[in-house]
Amino acid sequence: MNMQLTVNGRRTRIDAHPMKRLLDVLREDCGLTGTKEGCGEGECGACTVLVDGVPVNSCLVPLSHVEGTKVTTIESLGGRHPLQRAFVEHGGAQCGICTPGIIMAAVALGSRPSLDEIRVGLAGNLCRCTGYAAIYRSIAAASKDTVKSRRSRKSEPPRRPTQRAR
Repeated sequence: MNMQLTVNGRRTRIDAHPMKRLLDVLREDCGLTGTKEGCGEGECGACTVLVDGVPVNSCLVPLSHVEGTKVTTIESLGGRHPLQRAFVEHGGAQCGICTPGIIMAAVALGSRPSLDEIRVGLAGNLCRCTGYAAIYRSIAAASKDTVKSRRSRKSEPPRRPTQRAR
């Protein structure tokens, strides 16, 4: 069956069985292997992606349920997102299986989550390698970096197109 959805900002047509898992569609049909399968039962959150901005376990979602939606995966962040940098700098990532799902769940929290919001927002994401302190610290650091970056951009005078950023 032919279905249409938007994956990482790109309109995509998928010719697959309507009950094929979104996880498999992303990995096999779209070639987006950043989303990982941990348990295959919706218990670990390793496969978390955003569907219309809401975190979901892609191992539980059939393709037919996401027709016409916007699906966002870890690849959309391009390796430059403040959360990705913070996870590297603050030890939030260990083996890496759960990391894409945790980062996508954190993206859904917005740019300034409280510690309680982080804990609740990541309740569906399991990590067997770290204590969660490093993960929480990474998300909090990314939040601070985002706020600092916004402040510094606001305080800079407008640049002409030929001027370089400082």
